[in-house]
Amino acid sequence: MAEKTRSAKLKRLVSVQRHMERIAELELAETTQRREELSLRMDEAIEAIGSFNPIHAGMKSQYAAQYGRLSGEDQRLDDLQETQEKQILREKAKGDRLEENWKDARSAEDREREDNAVIDLIEMRLALGSSASSKLGEE
Repeated sequence: MAEKTRSAKLKRLVSVQRHMERIAELELAETTQRREELSLRMDEAIEAIGSFNPIHAGMKSQYAAQYGRLSGEDQRLDDLQETQEKQILREKAKGDRLEENWKDARSAEDREREDNAVIDLIEMRLALGSSASSKLGEE
């Protein structure tokens, strides 16, 4: 198996890092969706507490307790969402740095390849020049 170049390894790392970034974004989207659903349930509880409907009148304390639990869950999800947003920024920054390193490594490898090609041409030219002059000396 051929040895991988530094740029190939870095390119693979960039790919993995971008995948990690997408995972973090999906986790944030899930948390955001859960908060939206929770917000709807909180609105329903508030509506039931403020309702003049006799069905809800006897259960206002249960609705208030439910709203308290939902508020606590909303705060927990808010903290989680904030943490996930920071995680996305960190993952993106890592990916950007890796991508920049990959581009630099690729450029360095291209320059090295070009330099080696020029050196090979010079060596071939020198080898042809010395063999032609030795043939001239034989005549």
